[in-house]
Amino acid sequence: MQTAFAGFVYSLRSEQKPVALSPARFAEALDLPLQKMASLAGVHRNTVTSAPDSPKLQEAMSAMLRVLSAASELCGDVEKALFWFRNQPIPDFGHRTAMEVIQQGPDKVDALIAYIESISGGTSG
Repeated sequence: MQTAFAGFVYSLRSEQKPVALSPARFAEALDLPLQKMASLAGVHRNTVTSAPDSPKLQEAMSAMLRVLSAASELCGDVEKALFWFRNQPIPDFGHRTAMEVIQQGPDKVDALIAYIESISGGTSG
């Protein structure tokens, strides 16, 4: 399972900078327009195309990957984790999806991961 997630992460690799994530590939994986990816990352809409290796954008995508990694581990499948991330309302977060919670700020990432871990431990959800 972690091998599948590692393959997913590798598929998001930027062609221009092999150690960076590609916002376009990440947006495609989440079935989002690039403008929505920019909004999720808290950057200007042009940043995803004009400065895809922007530190703020790269950090935001890495944070999303941390949540997706935890969700993938819980779900046992990358596709299920992606679906959950975009669509599953979370009662503990005001019935917002993980994607909506992340849009509120990077400080929510650890709370989302803690929530996912609590579900796997059987204490929430």
